[in-house]
Amino acid sequence: MCLAVPGRVMDVEERDGTRMATVDFGGVVKEVCLEYLPDLQVGEYAIVHVGFALQRLDEESARKTLELFAELGLLQEEFGDSWERAAEAGLTSGSGGADAPQEVQQ
Repeated sequence: MCLAVPGRVMDVEERDGTRMATVDFGGVVKEVCLEYLPDLQVGEYAIVHVGFALQRLDEESARKTLELFAELGLLQEEFGDSWERAAEAGLTSGSGGADAPQEVQQ
């Protein structure tokens, strides 16, 4: 299954003419394309599907969705081992602390 997962934009840059962001999904960090949301800014949340930010989301909705996905085990299926390590470290509620696994998908 491939979920659309909420994440928080940590960094934005242009790479080869494409606006890209580093996005934190409650402890798992991935690279995401911002072409569908070109004005998305650092600190904002978006729903991401297959590497593309598709829709803005408020922080409360993002956190609730991440918590629900974690309870249902859907994030393990989506993110695999890195998500499990983040959950074990208590980082699934979006804290994204220094101990969060830094898995970046290029």
